[in-house]
Amino acid sequence: MENAIEKSDIVLRNNLIKRDASIQIKGLNKFYGKKQALRNVELSIGQGMFGLLGRNGAGKTTLMKTLAALLQKQSGEITVCGVPIENAREIRKIIGYLPQEFSMYPSMSVGEAMDYLAILSGLGKRDRKDAIQALLEKVNLTEHRHKKVRALSGGMKRRLGIAQALLNNPRVLIVDEPTAGLDPEERVRFRNLLSELAEERIVILSTHIVGDIEATCEDIAILDEGRLLYNGTVEGLLATAQGKVFTVGADRRELSQFKKELLITGMHMQGQKAYVRFVSEQAVYDAKICEPNIEDAYMLYLNQNGVGARALVRTGGEG
Repeated sequence: MENAIEKSDIVLRNNLIKRDASIQIKGLNKFYGKKQALRNVELSIGQGMFGLLGRNGAGKTTLMKTLAALLQKQSGEITVCGVPIENAREIRKIIGYLPQEFSMYPSMSVGEAMDYLAILSGLGKRDRKDAIQALLEKVNLTEHRHKKVRALSGGMKRRLGIAQALLNNPRVLIVDEPTAGLDPEERVRFRNLLSELAEERIVILSTHIVGDIEATCEDIAILDEGRLLYNGTVEGLLATAQGKVFTVGADRRELSQFKKELLITGMHMQGQKAYVRFVSEQAVYDAKICEPNIEDAYMLYLNQNGVGARALVRTGGEG
């Protein structure tokens, strides 16, 4: 009788999740003592890839941990696929979480660590074997299954982190700063993996790396000091910077003056010549107008909303 009730509960939960594949956040507030980390946040997140962008300390990790039922909110409402956030046990069954600082069982092999975590997730022996094999193939770690976790590269450890987060086949996958410190090739590989996973679930990508958002997300939110500054599409954010992005060539000796006067988003050096990319309400220094990218729009939006952001300068070939 007890097993029949449990199966009935599972069926009901799965049907509810299928009907409501979204996250709804209303009036969310979170404090650490007297410091307010989240300020009346309101968001609706649907299936696919959703980007959460903000500087370090903006409140992104606090929001992620709250959605994963690892932190309690002070006020507001959250439902994840129709499940109230207060029902932490049910929330953890439908969410996979990769934290910013990910470490696990360094003395175990990849296969041993995955097997142990699968046991903790309640998977039976046969299910564990099939799930682990499929997940290691998905994250391209099959040939490394006998390697010690401590011997993996940074990118491999992040991919292992994704594999463990998918053990319970979650409807929602939350990844916090997943590409920080990765080399360009590994970063692209990781972005592609997340995009593939987002085809059948909600994936929330929290980062301060603007390029990760531009490459993977259609819908984004910008947080700063716990406030929601922007909630919309990447295309909509780009539109706010149209006609406000410029490039100008200058002698290296002029750079110090440019840095004082301009909101610079990129810089490229060629010999004694510097090519500066900046955002401005109007053209100056005989600069030429150019098409905005998401980094330009992000910097301009922060500046327009009173955030003292004047220091994001890229050098080398990226400008």
